Amino acid sequence: MKRKINQESSEELFVGRQIDSSALLYLRENLLLRATDLDRKDHLLEYMDRISHDSSVNTLVIAGSPEKTGIKEYYEFYHQLCRLKFDRNAIYRMYNFVDQFILKIVGFQKPVIHVDSGRLIPLYLNISLACDYRIISENAVFQNAYIDLGLLPKGGGVFFLSKILGKSKALQLLLSEDEIPAKAALSMGIVDQVVLPEQLESAALSAALRFKRIPDRTFSGLKRLLSFSERELAEYLERENTELMRIIDSPEFRQDLGKCPE
Repeated sequence: MKRKINQESSEELFVGRQIDSSALLYLRENLLLRATDLDRKDHLLEYMDRISHDSSVNTLVIAGSPEKTGIKEYYEFYHQLCRLKFDRNAIYRMYNFVDQFILKIVGFQKPVIHVDSGRLIPLYLNISLACDYRIISENAVFQNAYIDLGLLPKGGGVFFLSKILGKSKALQLLLSEDEIPAKAALSMGIVDQVVLPEQLESAALSAALRFKRIPDRTFSGLKRLLSFSERELAEYLERENTELMRIIDSPEFRQDLGKCPE
């Protein structure tokens, strides 16, 4: 008999619920600012651990909040750090949370589906790239918010995109200041499906049913093989943090931040 655990949860960082054999994890708005709270971060990772051990759950669906403000959220996070006199601990807490979240997704032995909509800063793209299947709405648009501040995309974007697109095309995308609408993202192969906004959840559950037809041992074995370079990803994320902190410590970064609207 499959062991069922209560997967209903409402936290500051996310809301979790279960539909049939799928666990749905809805990220709340202002993820960047919320993620600086250590307890909030731990609750999310603990929830994912519960899901991984619940034999009644076959698939995890991670859904971004529809209330995202895009680049405004990105600027707000760094302006908040400026008001805190660039508390390095707060920065590291957020960066380390992202690292752990990305590694948890990549190492998850069940299918992970990501659904999202609206204006998406690189953090949400990178969370999506760590998942096994990606669905966005027709109104979704990816924004390279980090370029205005002379930063780098946090969350493994360079790592994932270089594997999906190749080094040259990945570099072109990462350096582009143009927004990437849903259809373009689909043609590039960085998302797997585009649907109407109101169809996101149903599309995710349909994809979960398709994954459910695959024997667990087959999927988990394939995912372990595909994630063989997970150690390489962990080392990459550490290097990513080093490069980001080097930029943030520079006076040029603070000058550029001062030019961005709060």
